[in-house]
Amino acid sequence: MNVTDPTESIARLASMIGGAHRMLVFTGAGISTASGIPDYRGPEGVWNTRRPVFYRDFMEHREARVEYWRQKAEDREAFGTARPNRVHEAIVDLERAGLLGMVVTQNIDGLHRAAGTSDELLVEIHGTNTLVECQTCGARSEPEPHFRSFEETGVPPTCTCGGYLKPATISFGQQLRTADIVRSFEAAKHADVVVALGSTLSVTPAADVPMEAARYGAAYAIVNRGATEHDRSPLVALRIEGDVGDVFPAAVDRALSP
Repeated sequence: MNVTDPTESIARLASMIGGAHRMLVFTGAGISTASGIPDYRGPEGVWNTRRPVFYRDFMEHREARVEYWRQKAEDREAFGTARPNRVHEAIVDLERAGLLGMVVTQNIDGLHRAAGTSDELLVEIHGTNTLVECQTCGARSEPEPHFRSFEETGVPPTCTCGGYLKPATISFGQQLRTADIVRSFEAAKHADVVVALGSTLSVTPAADVPMEAARYGAAYAIVNRGATEHDRSPLVALRIEGDVGDVFPAAVDRALSP
């Protein structure tokens, strides 16, 4: 059912949330725009304004590593000042109420974790910008020293083992982590309600997670401004066209009110 009226949208979504016992929340870039992070696939998003650096090129060519670190250094200002907004906080409210089964996010901004979502209930399926990871030994470290070194020298940083370092995100052409995929789809099997927030649902296999939950019988709601790849699916019980920041926190508040 497609709903555009704000009052009806909040009421219907609140009813679904209120009936949940093991809710799966799937989030995309649209939930972080209010925190100052550009929508990845919007008109001014990275996808449309920047040439991506592919993982194979990163591993094989120094020039690609320099370009990758240059792009990431440009992004640091936005990511560094971003703070969780009401959508992130509403998801934490669901956890505290005992209704949350899992959060699966496409976002790499770390804002779910910063808001207080527990590690055991969070899958950052495309990784995180809040850590740097060695591509050889897998060691993780804080990013600030590495960015400072790159800005001072222009040389892409390396690990003590000699491996190449990069933020712990999944780059173009890089395989998702098997453990994250397993956790995501396992949570989908056990969800009774699934809500996709702020995502075009166009990047697979991540976008397959909420649909998998719907196939297993979960009531499926989508909140997004603009079309999504799942809009025409008969498995979608509720499609809300609108700003996720206006709709979702209000629906959670209503669902959790005495």
